[in-house]
Formats: sequence, structure tokens, C-alpha cells
Amino acid sequence: MRQIFPGEAGLADADLAALYGYPDLTAPGSTHWLRANMVASLDGAATLLGRSGGLSSEWDQQVFAMLRALTDVILVGAGTVRAEHYGPVRPESEGLRWAWLRKGRTPSPPIAVVTRGLDLDLDSPLVTEAPEHARTIIITTESAPADRRAAAARTADVVVAGDASVDVSAAVAGLTMRGYRHILAEGGPHLLSEIANAGHLDELCLTVSPLLAGPGAGRITQGPPLPDAMGVRPFTLAHLLADEGYLFCRYVRR
Repeated sequence: MRQIFPGEAGLADADLAALYGYPDLTAPGSTHWLRANMVASLDGAATLLGRSGGLSSEWDQQVFAMLRALTDVILVGAGTVRAEHYGPVRPESEGLRWAWLRKGRTPSPPIAVVTRGLDLDLDSPLVTEAPEHARTIIITTESAPADRRAAAARTADVVVAGDASVDVSAAVAGLTMRGYRHILAEGGPHLLSEIANAGHLDELCLTVSPLLAGPGAGRITQGPPLPDAMGVRPFTLAHLLADEGYLFCRYVRR
């Protein structure tokens, strides 16, 4: 892994973590920082054969684990949970290299799942095997079946944010009120669109994979188009890293 913008240099683990450090949130009005981490092919596909893992690399997985170690909470959509077979964060298997970044905090962050109708496997390890210090958070709606909400609440923390659909602003506010000020969104594309359209996307970490996925796969944002240029969000390139043809881009909102 080497840095090619700004400047050019090889990177030790501490250097890499410093590049991705969250900004200072002590200034008045700074309530939270929401970062998204996504991967895309050269032709813009967000998945290969239905999963993002097909576009990944060893260093992409290391950055993935490091970003998890840096954050307070991981925000993810139910569709991604199902497609990528999510479980609780297990530092001993995926992020032991970055365990030092959790010093003074819990060993791992919780995962917050956004699901309008609670269409989740409530007996899955993500829900039933999360450690007590990082209980899974389920963000759902008033319209979700009451019996499903009650069942989820037995082993997870349930947050209601919206009536018929999840209100992203209410979801982010709910996480912030619980002390989770550094938020990492891992997708999917529909959730990323909702976050961006609600004005909550502060940063995008994008891995560009040196693969052509071909037609068919969706982009890293999906959903109904917005009128005119309402969906356009200007970002600035903060740094650019490279390893074996992969580009690791970090963009921050202007």
C-alpha cells in the first residue's frame, strides 16, 4: 500500500490509520460524522455475482477492518445483511491487526440494521450472538409487525425511526443520542442513496477495483432519481492510495 495523493510514500499501519482518522467533533454544532465505505468496479458495478466481496482484495479487506475498528457503530441495510451474510464484528477473526485502535473503548462496535418491515432472520448470529457490549441495533418503523418488534427486542436494541419507511435523519439522530457519533455506513446502495439525499453523507471511502464486471450490476447508489440536480453532492479528494491496481479514494463533503 502506498500513498499517491497528496505526495507519495509507503504506509505503515499507524500512518494508514491516521489518514482515515475521524475529524474533531468538539466544535460547537458538531454532533456526528457519517462515513460510507463502498467498492466499485472500473465500469461502476457495486457487486460481482451479487456480492461486493467479488470486487475486493486483501488490502481492501484490511481497510474494511480498520474502518470498523475506528468507528463507534456500523450502519447497514437489511438487504446487504442478507446478501453478505452479516454477523457480529469479531475482532479475533477480522480485525486483530487493528485491535490497538479500540484501546479505551469496547472491543468491537455494534451493527445497526435498517429494516422497514423487520424482514430479518431474528435467529441469525447477527441478532442472537452479538456480545453484550455491542448488541445489534435494529432500526425499523411503526408499521413493522408488533410481534416481530417484540421478538427482536429480546436479543437486540430496537429503534423506531419513521412510520411506513425508515426516516434516515431520525435513525442518525437516534444513534447520535446513544453516543455513537462516529458512524460507518457499509451499504447497500439504497441506504447510501437515502443517506446522501438526506444530506448526512460527510465522507465516502471508495475502493476502485481493477475489474470489469460487465452489464447488469447496480451502482453504489440506487433508488428513484431526484429532479434536476438535487441529488448532486460535491466532494473533495482527501487522499488517494494504491495497491496492485486497486485505488483507495477518500472523499469528504465540501
